[in-house]
Amino acid sequence: MLASRFKWIVADPRICHGKPVFRGTRILVSDVLEMLAEGMSVDKILEEYPQLNKEMILEALALAAELLRRERRVIHEFIIIDKQNRYQR
Repeated sequence: MLASRFKWIVADPRICHGKPVFRGTRILVSDVLEMLAEGMSVDKILEEYPQLNKEMILEALALAAELLRRERRVIHEFIIIDKQNRYQR
């Protein structure tokens, strides 16, 4: 269950297999995070999804940060540090 401090994000097993979505929609939080990661602007996302607002998108980033803070394992399959200490995917 998501922390109660998240106003716009819900996870309900009856909606999108329990994946986090924005309240009142079936828009996956992960989809919006991927759009941001690919360089799409908040304004462009809001154009594509007019049912969202900027506060919702910022909350998605806050959720991602919270989940990463809770993660205790190093995820080696995603990030590899080479001998020169440069990050590679």
